Amino acid sequence: MTVNELGRVLKEMYDNAPRGEQSAMIHLFGIKYANEIRDNNHTPKDILKCAEMPESYQVEVNKGIKLAKYVTPKK
Repeated sequence: MTVNELGRVLKEMYDNAPRGEQSAMIHLFGIKYANEIRDNNHTPKDILKCAEMPESYQVEVNKGIKLAKYVTPKK
């Protein structure tokens, strides 16, 4: 996936999150797309820029990427 596609997915996940669960959706994005992000050398900063979201959310994306080693999303 391109950085623009990842940005679009992140924005959709965030915008469609139930009230109060936006941070969890950012983490889930990092978990689901960790390999895609790592394999293509994308940075959370670039993804957030494409998603038109605050740069400060890099921390949350990185948490999800790190969690990907330990968890899998439910269907």
